Formats: sequence, C-alpha cells, structure tokens
Amino acid sequence: NSRFQRNGKKKLMKSKVFIACDTTKIKKIREIISKTKNSKIKIGLKFGLEFLNSKTGRAYISKIKNKTIFADLKLHDIPNTCASAINAIKDLKVDYLTIHISSGLEALKVAKKASGKIKIVGVTILTSLNNNALKEIGFDKDVKKLVLHQARLASKARLDAIVCSAQEVKLVKKVFKKEIITPGIRFSSKTNDQKRTLTPKQAISNGANWLVMGRDITKGNIQKNIKKLIDHLNKWSKV
Repeated sequence: NSRFQRNGKKKLMKSKVFIACDTTKIKKIREIISKTKNSKIKIGLKFGLEFLNSKTGRAYISKIKNKTIFADLKLHDIPNTCASAINAIKDLKVDYLTIHISSGLEALKVAKKASGKIKIVGVTILTSLNNNALKEIGFDKDVKKLVLHQARLASKARLDAIVCSAQEVKLVKKVFKKEIITPGIRFSSKTNDQKRTLTPKQAISNGANWLVMGRDITKGNIQKNIKKLIDHLNKWSKV
C-alpha cells in the first residue's frame, strides 16, 4: 500500500495546470491568483488575447512575481513579424509564448532564435476544430494526421513545447519529445466551444505535462473547484 501511496503522490506532484485567465478584470485575476494557491499541484497563469490586448493587462502582467506566465498570443505571421513581436514582449518576462505551427518552418525557427529565455510553444490544430471544420477551411487531412504532421515540424524547428488536444498526446509523443500542453480539459462532457476534450486524469494519463483549465476552475467557487481538481487527480493517482 505504501508503494502505491508513494507513486500516487509522485503522479499528483507531476500535475501542472495553467489557469486560463480569460477576463479583462484585474480584480478577477487577483482572485484567481489568490484562490488557486495550493501545495498539491503546480499552478501557472495563461493570459490570452483578451487580457493581453486590454488597457491594463500588459502593465499588470509585468508586475506579477514568482508565477509561471503563459502568454497565449498565438503568433501567426511572416517570420520577421513573429520575431519582432517576440522582442516586443520580452520586457514582460513571460515563461511560455505560443506561435501557430502553420506559420511555417522558417517562422518557427526565427521565433525560436529570437526567444531568449522564453519557451516557444507550437500550436497545432485548435481544440475548437474537428474534421468537419477542417474540411470547411480546406484541409484534406483529418485532425490526427495533421496534428502529427505539425508535431514533426515543431520538432524540426526545435520548439520547446507543443499545444495539442489531450486526445492526441500519445500520438504527438512519438515525434515530439519535449513539453506537451493540453487545452480543452473538462471535468464533465459539457464541452462549451471546444470539440476535442478530455478529463484532467485522462490527459495526464495520456502523458500531458501541463493542463489548461478555464471556466471549470474560474467560474463559481475557485477554492472548491481547485479542491475538486486535486480530489479528481488523487482518486486517479491511487488506482
């Protein structure tokens, strides 16, 4: 029994979660930071286009101390513009920054070269898209084949991490050996605007390094939601 407890604790401590701070309200961000504090799982903060483009967002991020900061800018542009954008955000001292893998190999390489201490994260097919949506856009490959193809490109560009659906982690790990970040993590089957989702324990079981969770944590009682997450992972880790 003690061996299982040790292994379970080890698995739980490996759990790392980026909380998606999808708001422009500083008061809400402060609440998220204070109420997600815990000793069981590592918490990072993910700021997307909404907060980073808000009037007070940039200034606020520059003042955050001792937190892992994920700037989810999803750069998607010509190589020179991607490099310039990375240089322009360096003063914020963020830890992770996203770029669409579909920007192309040259843009990915230039982004990596410009990144300095920032970890460059390649975004595969968005978790809001499924096979039907891809066909509408004009892609002739299905989701899994396209994600695998993009993961190979991210590996070739020597990116530091990759974003993919938790459903594709095992596939991606075959060709990409660094960190894997999985959005679309839900406690229940209610998917909202995501199409390819899994539960936290399924994602970690598949080999995800970081989970991204938003509304399931930030809506309602944040402390209760964090406890629910820890209990959810604890049950899994003791199996």
